Amino acid sequence: MSGGTITLAKTNFTAGELSLDMMGRGDLSAYANGAKTLRNVFIAPIGGVSRRSGLRFIDNARGRGRLIAFEFNTEQTYLLVLTDLHLDVYADGIHVADMETPWSLEQLKQINWTQTADTLLVVHPEVKPRKLTRTSHSAWTMSEWSFYTADNVIQQPYHKFADDEVTLQPSSTSGTITITASASVFVAGHVGTRFRLQQKEVEITAVTSATQASATVKQNLVNTIAHKDWEEQALSSIRGWPTSVCFHQDRLVIGGSRDQPNRLWLSKSSDLFNFDLGEALDDEAIEFALLSDQVNAIRNVFSGRHLQVFTSGAEWMVSGQPLTPTSIQLTRQTRVGSPVDRTVPPRDVDGATLFVSRNGKDLREFLFADVEQAYQSTDLAMLAKHVMNAPIDQDYDSARRLFHLVMGDGTLGTVTVFRAEKVTAWTTHRTDGDFLSVAVVEGEVYVLVSRQGGICVERFDGTLSLDAALTGESDTPKVVWSGLDHLEGRDIRVLADDGALETLIVTAGAVTLSEPASKVQMGLPFTHEIEPLPPVVQAAGGAGPGAVVRLIRAHFRLLDTQALHLDTGKGPLPVPFRRFGRHSFDAGPPVFSGDVQVRAIGWKRDAFAPLWRISQDVPLPCTVLAVATEMKLSS
Repeated sequence: MSGGTITLAKTNFTAGELSLDMMGRGDLSAYANGAKTLRNVFIAPIGGVSRRSGLRFIDNARGRGRLIAFEFNTEQTYLLVLTDLHLDVYADGIHVADMETPWSLEQLKQINWTQTADTLLVVHPEVKPRKLTRTSHSAWTMSEWSFYTADNVIQQPYHKFADDEVTLQPSSTSGTITITASASVFVAGHVGTRFRLQQKEVEITAVTSATQASATVKQNLVNTIAHKDWEEQALSSIRGWPTSVCFHQDRLVIGGSRDQPNRLWLSKSSDLFNFDLGEALDDEAIEFALLSDQVNAIRNVFSGRHLQVFTSGAEWMVSGQPLTPTSIQLTRQTRVGSPVDRTVPPRDVDGATLFVSRNGKDLREFLFADVEQAYQSTDLAMLAKHVMNAPIDQDYDSARRLFHLVMGDGTLGTVTVFRAEKVTAWTTHRTDGDFLSVAVVEGEVYVLVSRQGGICVERFDGTLSLDAALTGESDTPKVVWSGLDHLEGRDIRVLADDGALETLIVTAGAVTLSEPASKVQMGLPFTHEIEPLPPVVQAAGGAGPGAVVRLIRAHFRLLDTQALHLDTGKGPLPVPFRRFGRHSFDAGPPVFSGDVQVRAIGWKRDAFAPLWRISQDVPLPCTVLAVATEMKLSS
C-alpha cells in the first residue's frame, strides 16, 4: 500500500556515527541524532557537523615515534617528538633542540611519563628512568634518575626477591666484606646495586658465584649472623625499572616494575625522590602490592579525585585524605583492564578519566558516582564499536571538546564529549597515509603522520582544508611556488586566492600555476562524507522493514559554507546557493549561511542505502546544522 508524504527533521548530529548493527534500533533516541557515516568531519558540542580542519605541515620527523606535550608555563609550551633513540623539541612549530635518547622505536610503545615544573620524568620497564629538563628555550638536558642520598645511604625502594627462608651472612660489619647466601641469589648484574642487611646498606662490588659476592659496607652492619632480614634494591637492571609514574598529593607515585608488576611505591610527602619507609609516620613513604583473585599488572597510575590505578585486569582506587601509611585504602572498582602491549595514557575529561580497554574495543569513562561512592566504567564507544580499532595513542582538545584516538589501522577517531548535555558523538578521519600519534599542546592538536616518502609532524589548522599543507603569500602575484619538498612527486591540490583550484605535480619541491596568484594553499586533498541512517517513522504505515521510500526533497541548513556536494542517487553534484540566506564575497566563492533545497526522484529499495549523501573533496568550508527530509512511503 502507499503511504502519505511525511517530513523528518534532523536538528543535530550529537549521537555521531553509529555501528551498522544499530540500523534496526530506530526506537532509540541516539538513532534520531546519529548518522551512518561521518568521515573527516568534526561535530560541534551543540550538534552541527563541519568539514574537519586541514593539517598544516610542520616538519619531517626522523621516523615513527610518539608525541608528548610539555607545558613549561602558561606562555611557553613545547612539542616533544620521540623517535628511535632520538628526541626533537618544537616550540610554536619551530625546531629548537634535539638530543639522543635511550629508547628504541619498539620501546616507545611502552614508555610512560609525567611532568612537574620544568622536568619531564619518562619511564620504561627495561630502561633506567630519565629526567628531561628544560634549562632554557633551546637548551635541554637528559639525565638518569637519582634517589635521595644522605650519609651515603640511598633512599630507594627495596624488596626481597628470594624465598623468605634464604639467608645472607656477612663476613664483617664494616669495610670490604664477603656475603654468603644460603641459596642462589647473586648474578653478575648485581655489581653496583645496593643490598640491605638488617636495614643496613651495602654495595655489591663483585660476584664470585650464585651464593657469594663481595660488597662495600655503607652503614656499619648489626652483626655477622646469617639472617633472613635482607633486601635488594627493587628497581635495577636486574629487576627492571618502573612501568608508570605520576604525582599525587605531593608524592611521586611509581606504579609497577618489570619484576614487580603489581606493586606501588609512594615517596615521602614533598620529598619526591625519597622512598624511605621510616617508622610509618604520616609524611613518610608508602609501599604496598595489589593483591586479588586475578593478575593485576599495573599499566598506568593517574592522579584524579583519588589516586587511580589502571591494571591489566581491573581499575583501583587508592583513597585517604591525606594519603598516609596508616590511612591509605585500596579498593578495586571495576574489572575492565588496560592494554598490555602498549601504553595509551589515560586523560582527564571534566573530572572523568578516559582510558582504553584491554581488548581495544572500548573507550571507558572512569567516573566517581557520589550515590554509590564508587567508580563506574561506562563504555563511550558502545554505539560505535566499528570505530574502535586497538587505539595506540590518545589526547583531549578541551577547547573544542574533541577527544582524539589514533587507531591501530592508521585512522583517527574523534569523539565529541559534552557530558552535561549527554553528547558522545564519534567521527572517523582518514588522510593520505597513516596517523601514528597525537598530542594536544596548549589547544593545538599535533599529529605524527606516515606519508609516502616519510614521516611528518603536522598540526590541525582551522584555516586549511588540505593535508600536509602549506600556505604562501606574495605582494606580487606569481606562478611558481616552492617549499613542497615533503610532497615531492605527489599530485597535490592548490587553492589560489581567487578560488581557482588546480591539481599539480610537485617537481623539485615546487609547482607552477596556470595563472599568477598572490595567495595559495597547497597540500593533499581529503574527502569528507556525511550519510544519514535509513528513516524510521514511529507511526502506522511508517518506514520500517519492507517499506520503500522515495525522497521528494531535502532542506539543508548551512553555516559559513562555500561548497556543498550532494548525492541523491546520481553521484555527488554541487548544490547552488540561491537568493535565500546570507552571503559574503570577501574572497573566493561566496560564503553562504541559510537554507538550501534539493529535489530528488526515485524509490529506495536498499534498506542500507542513504536517502542522500554529502561527499566532497573540494577544499572549502562546509557546515551542516540541520536537515529536513520530505519523503513518500510505500510498502
